[in-house]
Amino acid sequence: MAPPSLASAPEGAPNVRLILLALGMGGFAIGATEFASMGILPWFAAGLGVDEPTAGHVISAYALGVVIGAPVLAVLGARMSRRVLLIVLMGLFALANGLSALAPTYEWMLVFRFLSGVPHGAYFGVAALVAASVAPPGKRAQAVSRILLGLAIATIVGVPFATLVSQTFGWRWAFVIVSVLALITMTLVYFLVPRDPRRPDASPLRELDALKRRQVWLTLGVGAVGFGGMFAVYAYFSATLLAVTGVSEPVVPIMLAVFGLGIAAGNIGWGWAADKLGFRAAAVLLAWSAVTLAIYPFATGHLWSMGILAFMVGMGGGLGTILQTRLMDVAGDAQTLAAALNHSAFNTANALGPFLAGAAISAGYGWSVTGWVGCALSIGGLIIWIAAWLDQKRTDARACAPAS
Repeated sequence: MAPPSLASAPEGAPNVRLILLALGMGGFAIGATEFASMGILPWFAAGLGVDEPTAGHVISAYALGVVIGAPVLAVLGARMSRRVLLIVLMGLFALANGLSALAPTYEWMLVFRFLSGVPHGAYFGVAALVAASVAPPGKRAQAVSRILLGLAIATIVGVPFATLVSQTFGWRWAFVIVSVLALITMTLVYFLVPRDPRRPDASPLRELDALKRRQVWLTLGVGAVGFGGMFAVYAYFSATLLAVTGVSEPVVPIMLAVFGLGIAAGNIGWGWAADKLGFRAAAVLLAWSAVTLAIYPFATGHLWSMGILAFMVGMGGGLGTILQTRLMDVAGDAQTLAAALNHSAFNTANALGPFLAGAAISAGYGWSVTGWVGCALSIGGLIIWIAAWLDQKRTDARACAPAS
């Protein structure tokens, strides 16, 4: 069931490009903080007085905030105007990132990063519904991909810039910049996203109906496991460049930008594929990720090969668009919760990937092992996709079978 359209709002037909610009800015702000935390990991660890695998737990704390916050805020905000809800979520995001910049200890940083993650999933979920509701026919996934493209652009521009700022002025300034970006997003949403009415007939309990649908859980499982592959590599990418590839610090932001270009290309390309192939595009993408991640450990010794693999692995970031639109198809009336849960799933992957990769590094397998960990997670996601596909086939066959 498609989400209700904003195009019928009383202010008249909205300008789709301006709406996507406003929503994409929020994706840019979120991407800047989520991926910058990984990109600045070596400096961030030194500043908090912990080793890098321990500092990786701060990334996991953010991801845990997304996992918990997405369903809670989606249910609590079910009756709110989506425009107002987006502004509130960005306000919370700005506050929590400002507190992250002031964190006095590692323990406080864990708390503030958790709080920063709480609005993340609900924002992306609601923004995706708004984007899909105003998209032209046959271009729903591409409209959603434009929201996630803001996140991808953050990896090209925001993360390298945050890394450079961290190297020059200190890592805390990276979170100050994110807070400013969140405030800009609030302003853009206020002026560019059309007003929509509250939904007093919406029911938080009805939203919870999504949890009864097997296809919803299987789709979320694909993201929770399969997307962990990219995060396993990205979380320790800067450290691997420094320790294994042997690059100088100024090269790190450039390589992070290459990784980001891959994510951006993946969002655009896989968004198009999702409109053409539907859920099958996820299987192709997961197979692509498994292969590129398996090659990654052999590429870490040379800068040129790391550049190629960074782009190729980054293209796996397009999985979010495919699964976001799939959830819209299988969630029925529980659109808001299902859309938000997609980001809970991906941030489960964001917690799982760095955790498993960090454990492998701590066990003495070296920095390059992150590629093998990522490959295993991508294969796991593909196995869950196969289970989802077979389950859908069985359901469709029963629906078409003649009544006895």
